[in-house]
Amino acid sequence: MTYSVLILPGLYNSGEGHWQTVWEAIMPNARRVVQSDWDKPARHDWEATLDAAIAAADGPVVLAAHSMGCALTAWWASQRHQAAHVGKVLGALLVAPPDVERADFPSFITGFAPMPRAPLPFPAIVVASSDDPWCELSRARAWANGWNAGFHDIGPRGHINGESGLGDWPEGREWLGMLARRREP
Repeated sequence: MTYSVLILPGLYNSGEGHWQTVWEAIMPNARRVVQSDWDKPARHDWEATLDAAIAAADGPVVLAAHSMGCALTAWWASQRHQAAHVGKVLGALLVAPPDVERADFPSFITGFAPMPRAPLPFPAIVVASSDDPWCELSRARAWANGWNAGFHDIGPRGHINGESGLGDWPEGREWLGMLARRREP
């Protein structure tokens, strides 16, 4: 089955050495969804950009989200007006979801709290780190349960970003492939 991988970075985009940037370079079917403002995420703007990217994709997509990209995915999936395009999503790999409900969460990030907890309308896998400074492992696991998503604790890997040293992250690419194959005939 031919599908596209839509890479959904979080706050400030994903820089050099980040597994999302590496995947974009090595996977011919991957492309980054570019937000208009990486520095001050506004949920409605980010949702509209994601919806347009899914609508424009030729065929089905798998979402590869990191951090705020995970919150974006949960919000996009929870909105009824997105229903026209939700069927194109084969699944979502949700890596290092941030706790948008924390008291010390940056106030310049708007509209993402509270985190939606409804089951996602497509298969998903949540990947979390035991020492992520932006989200307690128990919180990530609770969201995975609410979303009816699989859950993987990959141990102490920080925010699972460029500093985590994952390179091309074969394990993550395998999970992404599992999500794409889950809907294949």
